[in-house]
Amino acid sequence: MTDDCAERRKTNAVRVGDVTIGGGFPPSVQSMWKLPLSKVDSSLVHTIGLLKGRGLDILRFAVPDETAARLLGELAKQSPVPLVADIHFDYKLALICLDYPLAKIRINPGNIGAEWKVREVIKKAGDNGMPIRIGVNSGSLPYKLRDAKDTAMAMVTAAEDELELCKKYNFYNLVFSLKSPNIRHTVRANKLFSERYHYPLHLGVTEAGPLIPGVVKNAIAVYALLCMGIGDTIRISLSTGIEEEIEAGRAILKAAGLKSDEPDIISCPTCGRTVFPVKEFYEKIKPKLQTLHKNLRIAIMGCAVNGPGEARQADLGITGTQKHVIIFKKGKVIRRELIENALPIFLEELDRLHE
Repeated sequence: MTDDCAERRKTNAVRVGDVTIGGGFPPSVQSMWKLPLSKVDSSLVHTIGLLKGRGLDILRFAVPDETAARLLGELAKQSPVPLVADIHFDYKLALICLDYPLAKIRINPGNIGAEWKVREVIKKAGDNGMPIRIGVNSGSLPYKLRDAKDTAMAMVTAAEDELELCKKYNFYNLVFSLKSPNIRHTVRANKLFSERYHYPLHLGVTEAGPLIPGVVKNAIAVYALLCMGIGDTIRISLSTGIEEEIEAGRAILKAAGLKSDEPDIISCPTCGRTVFPVKEFYEKIKPKLQTLHKNLRIAIMGCAVNGPGEARQADLGITGTQKHVIIFKKGKVIRRELIENALPIFLEELDRLHE
């Protein structure tokens, strides 16, 4: 944790495939598949493997019907990361998913239905040793809570009602989430819940929007909670690609001091002095950086002013002119090259750092 953050709160450990949520383990990064699941083949499994290489720990899929439930079940047999079934409305879909080696089921207390339906899901999950996430969203609260003036408290009440039902049937293998598009409601609801219970919390701002506003909302809420010591896994919900969700999640954990296997990128914002193509060069090396699970500081600077001097703490950095580049480590220039050789040479130096 960073110096100004509280010690992480102790929560129960919940095993989700080969990932442990809570129990003092580092927070994991989740995302959700963006398209309907229409088939399972080697290319899909390969794509999930690439996402794992970029830092994805857990992947969730929507399950709108029986076909999707069975396809997801088959995918779970081959997936390189734990898969989660996201269930709304129809408890029978959860029962189908529980026949397969999925890692977790998510149900929404606002729409899963009557107590006996939840009981059936809980019983089968208990028999199969599968955890359940009780996913409370402010926009789909149970009917009796939808007009509550205190939204955050209503979210906590919804979670507590479902928790009492789980306790009634001796089911405790639980993760909770309390999400809202409103930052204040999200933060307050999670804080209230964490003060009362030791169940692990899945953090995020739901329906946060497109890339920039979505990252801003999530960063404010999730970082605030992490600095209170709250949170065991995160999903940065964005109306964009899975890759951006993973990248944002890792960056937030890095900023909170909870991820040490993540490069720290230093790059200048560019100005009229810029003679090195910062943005273009970063985009070229970005795929490589996303696979480097190591605590490194990498600098990409636009001119001599912001070069080895201001970036002298970088493990590896680059800047230059329109014809030449200089590559430096800890402020010391180690190579001078023609700009057309910049990319392969810099990648070569990155590999040396990673050795």
